[in-house]
Amino acid sequence: MLNLQTIVISLVRSPERREKARAELSKTSLKWAFLDAVDGSRLPSPPPEYNAPKVRRLLGFDMTANEIGCFLSHKKAWQACVENRMPTLIFEDDFVLQPHFEEALHVLVHEFHDWQMVRLQALAPSAHRLVRQVNALSIVENNDDPLGATAYVVKPQAAETLIHHAKDIYEPLDHFIEHKKKHGISMLAVKPYPVDISRVQSTISDRPDVRKPIKSLRKNVRSASRFLDRIFSKDPWFPR
Repeated sequence: MLNLQTIVISLVRSPERREKARAELSKTSLKWAFLDAVDGSRLPSPPPEYNAPKVRRLLGFDMTANEIGCFLSHKKAWQACVENRMPTLIFEDDFVLQPHFEEALHVLVHEFHDWQMVRLQALAPSAHRLVRQVNALSIVENNDDPLGATAYVVKPQAAETLIHHAKDIYEPLDHFIEHKKKHGISMLAVKPYPVDISRVQSTISDRPDVRKPIKSLRKNVRSASRFLDRIFSKDPWFPR
């Protein structure tokens, strides 16, 4: 039995996705539970920690309501990790487990302990630095932000740190968890990734695949803002 709390973040209004998540996890020996996601589309207003001016300055556009809800949902999962004082496996409900999934968990729980947070899924490839090789699995530190937050494990101390630094929300959740200069946590990763996504649009975070390009003055303002932020901010724009 793995000493691991397992949480699946899912909207109450998405029963089909919950059923698919239930079917995936029935293939494992894990004990798990749904965590009701914050429904961003039903928030009456952005939360106090949402820093709209900074978002617009550095992103060039507002985060969507569901991106905000996604961030708040992961904060709920981190809080559960802290309250139960147990390493926690966090899923969004669009995951697909790969054949080596349980082997990867076994390595992280029983063989390699020098981690605070480990990515189990990604949307984009990234070069990396090898930290530890365990049979066919590589524990690595990515050089770039590979995007996505469909599956990762986090320890209570790291979860507490994430909560502390999430008092100021100005970037999507998957950027934030890789933002080492903000929270000080080196997010490792298991490769090949033991979790994939189902390739259907998430109901937790509805980030558009294509946003209208930012042009002329707005683009110049955003570029200047990012440049100044990288120089003067103690947690400069964009992860590493």
